[in-house]
Amino acid sequence: MLNWELLTAALDARRGTPMFVQLSEALASDIRSGRLKPGDPLPGTRALATLLRVHRNTIIAGYKELMAQGLVETRRGGGTFVSEQALSTFEDVDGAAPAARLPTYPIPPPPSPSPLILPPEPRGSLILYRAAPDVRLFPTAALSSAFRNALRRHGRKLLSYGDPRGHEDLRRGLSTMLSYSRGLSVEPENVMVTRGSQQAIDLVARALLAPGDVVAVEALGNPGTWTALGLAGVDMKPLPVDDEGLEVDALVALLKTHRVRAVYVTPHHQFPTNTVMSAARRKRLASLSIEHGFAIIEDDYDHEFHYEGRPVPPIAAGPDGANVLYLGSLSKVLAPGLRVGFIVAPAVLMERLVALRLASDMQGDAAVEYAIAKLFEDGELLRHLRRMRRLYARRRDAFASALERRLGSVLSFQIPSGGMALWVRVADGIDIPRWEQAGRKLDVLFRGAGMLDFAGRELQALRLGFTYHDEDELAEAALRMSRALKR
Repeated sequence: MLNWELLTAALDARRGTPMFVQLSEALASDIRSGRLKPGDPLPGTRALATLLRVHRNTIIAGYKELMAQGLVETRRGGGTFVSEQALSTFEDVDGAAPAARLPTYPIPPPPSPSPLILPPEPRGSLILYRAAPDVRLFPTAALSSAFRNALRRHGRKLLSYGDPRGHEDLRRGLSTMLSYSRGLSVEPENVMVTRGSQQAIDLVARALLAPGDVVAVEALGNPGTWTALGLAGVDMKPLPVDDEGLEVDALVALLKTHRVRAVYVTPHHQFPTNTVMSAARRKRLASLSIEHGFAIIEDDYDHEFHYEGRPVPPIAAGPDGANVLYLGSLSKVLAPGLRVGFIVAPAVLMERLVALRLASDMQGDAAVEYAIAKLFEDGELLRHLRRMRRLYARRRDAFASALERRLGSVLSFQIPSGGMALWVRVADGIDIPRWEQAGRKLDVLFRGAGMLDFAGRELQALRLGFTYHDEDELAEAALRMSRALKR
């Protein structure tokens, strides 16, 4: 429902034009400009008469005038609405559709790579390009209870301005978690809570880097990361990845010809291949950062979901981790809609991060952050994480088995030790774009991996998420993929 207190009609009895005509002309102008769109409801005649302080008959007469012009219509069950043919009515009268209101100032080109806006997902689709948590399993009751308690006990404080680094209780909970589970020695003062890991990357890029700085990135990666770095004006240099993660020898060669300011890396579960960076390469990368004075931006976006043995310690936890900026996320543990990421940075850089945060976002959602901190304290978050880790491991194995059974002749992959998706090689000769289209018709959604290649090459590969659906749904997804391929 529109906010009719913002209605632009201003009626003046002193004008020579009847007030019902003034009303109809004002509403017609709003329809022409696009402020009122086809299908939008108009207010009830009594409500609008009260708002404009005129007799109801004036409103009724104005609506009748609009109806006579074909601009509004009544519907069964009551109510007056902007006609679906309203704009064509203007075109018939004036010989042209209403002119679009476009700015005349120069607009820079969109960032490269351009942010991906996906088409609407048909209801009931099985979505495999989404390596996201299954939100059906989220402990909504526990979080809503913690949120209600937070507002009841500390509402005035939580709904006021707070620390731009995030609520102190959540920063304390994160620092404790990072110490116990990841081997990091970090104080709450060195932690900033962000709206997801994407904001963390954007803030670090703007705080640390200047236009023209050389930043090494993995040649296969996340386009969102490249966009954030690109908007900072840096010169990105892609480095290859193999079965041991980032090829550090390629970085050594780059260091001979360029002054590298930073290296962005996903060593724990390389995005998108899920490769775990070997201990020798992690150690060598950290040593090079000290020797050459560049920063390591370590994105540990899904650390918690490691299924075989213990998770690999972050580079930031090693003896040469002084130059590491450590990024992470709770959105993979909780839900994508709860944008909770974090940055671990030294005090000297934290000052710049705070200044940038204040310039664009002021602070996060203190009430939600406090509620999540309570989930840390009472152990609910840890219990939920353990449940999800066991469940996702079973889904990984079930999906791998289903793909082997249905598509083993055209797909090849290694079962990853962690992560939320399978990196799948597709046999030569398979037209992946056509396969995608056939899959969409069967309501199974997946995409080729070309968009994950820095050079934009067409890859015979797919990244298929297994955490968003249960085991029966994943089996059905594999079946539909097989049927789509036959089509």
